[in-house]
Amino acid sequence: MEKFTFAVPCLFGLEGLAGDELRRLNMEDVKVEDRRVLFTGDENALAKANICLRTGERVMIVLAQFQAKSFEELFQGVYHANLEDFIPKDGQFPVKGHCLNSQLMSVSDCQAIIKKAASRRLGEKYGVSWLPETGVKFQLHFTILNDQVTLSLDTSGPGLHKRGYRAVSNEAPLHETLAAGMIQLTRYRGREFFWDPFCGSGTIPIEAALIAKNRAPGLNRHFAAEEYPWLSKEIWVNAKEEAKSREFSGKYQILGCDNDPGCVSLSFANARKAGVADIVTFRDGDATKMSLPAESGILVSNPPYGQRMMEQQSAQRLYAALGRHLKFAHQWKKFFITSEPEFEHFFGRRCDKKRKFYNGKIKCDYYMYTDSQRKDHRK
Repeated sequence: MEKFTFAVPCLFGLEGLAGDELRRLNMEDVKVEDRRVLFTGDENALAKANICLRTGERVMIVLAQFQAKSFEELFQGVYHANLEDFIPKDGQFPVKGHCLNSQLMSVSDCQAIIKKAASRRLGEKYGVSWLPETGVKFQLHFTILNDQVTLSLDTSGPGLHKRGYRAVSNEAPLHETLAAGMIQLTRYRGREFFWDPFCGSGTIPIEAALIAKNRAPGLNRHFAAEEYPWLSKEIWVNAKEEAKSREFSGKYQILGCDNDPGCVSLSFANARKAGVADIVTFRDGDATKMSLPAESGILVSNPPYGQRMMEQQSAQRLYAALGRHLKFAHQWKKFFITSEPEFEHFFGRRCDKKRKFYNGKIKCDYYMYTDSQRKDHRK
């Protein structure tokens, strides 16, 4: 089979985790870069990465890479790419992308030039003056960074964070890929008690259940490349069967709580869609008052913060109350993501590690309290 170079865009801070995932999936030539991971592989790798990746946003085939400081250079770079190897005569090929720190900064103008170059290339190869674009969609994506152009074909369609279980969400949902990355950083494998005291729409407990069972997150969704005529349907069937064969079965203790009954009901519904309702429990509860559900475990949560769901002062009071309530939970490892820069002050303890993420467009820190033997203390 032919080998391709693939690019996997990632949310800021998840690149290393996505790279580790790809290595565990036995992908070749894995290279972690800013906001993306590159690897090589064949058609089987294309299907496997789409179905199994937890922290990548999509899987794209790199069609061309070149420098362009002018529209003419952009046109020529696209025109000389072997687009006919991927896009059939009747294929739709819309163009989208972005530019950063480059001579070419007008996205709309770049879209028009790339569309024109692709149309000329395909028209000449197929011997036609007009392309109908009535067939399967082949989404072209470009990135121009520091005058370096990457032209890619998106094989995923909707982003990989859209697992298919969260048709409806609460007011401030967490990206599924970010939730999965947060859980991976805890090294949770299904053995410990897992608790999210601010579960919202249930994303964190559901992603924890998928990780505990080693269930591929893309099993229940469709991918754009499944419609490509040059890709065998058997490739997707085999990739899904292989993923299913690696699943675990066991008894897991995964709990999601929220003081909003509507969120609890929504979480139950989403867990059913994800196929993990049998191993996840959701219930009403005030995180600052309820008893600890076990003597020890892993707590991972996206508590409310002022920029989205509460006024900042209310959020700060919540963090202080939470810190007091968990002050003696020495056997619990605790992980919180929030945009509050003074979280440690209000929570009452410095974290052991901290990592930067973005929750949507909001810059956040992920506070990791991993030393369960060290006693909490007020600053």
